[in-house]
This record gives sequence, structure tokens and C-alpha cells, in this order.
Amino acid sequence: MAQTSVNIRMDAELKRQFEAFCADMGMSMTTAFCVFAKKAVREYRIPFEIGAEIPNEETRRAIEDARKGIGLSRAFSSVEELMEDLNADD
Repeated sequence: MAQTSVNIRMDAELKRQFEAFCADMGMSMTTAFCVFAKKAVREYRIPFEIGAEIPNEETRRAIEDARKGIGLSRAFSSVEELMEDLNADD
């Protein structure tokens, strides 16, 4: 089978960490990327779960507060009403 080259840009520190990981697994980065590509093509999907980063404590508290309705402003029926509220002297 004919070989070809692929260039991948990534953060230098991530590359260093990935190289170390691959070495620990007994393979090169090239082998790791080929394993990924073969599995993705065979299964016709990304062969691992992709998710968002876990929110930090401050964000988790804000999400929970919003779910409980804590710290939310009242509803406005128009932009004008919102602007009046924002500009009102308290």
C-alpha cells in the first residue's frame, strides 16, 4: 500500500506529552494516529467520547443557582422595558 505524509499542527507541550504517552504505550505518534484513523474508518465514527470540560466550582455553583432561580433578573417583555429598568435610579 502506498504511503503518504500528513502534517498536524498542535501545541508544542501537547506534542511533548503525547510523544511521552505513545512511548509509554510502546508506539510512535505515527502509529497512534494510524490506529485512530483505521478504527474511525472501520467503525465510521469517532472511536471515543467527545465531551466538554468539567466546569470549575464557580461555574457549577452558578449553574445550580440558575436551576434554582437564584440571582436571575425578572423577565422583560421588550428591549425598551429592559433599558428602562437598567437606567432606573435605585
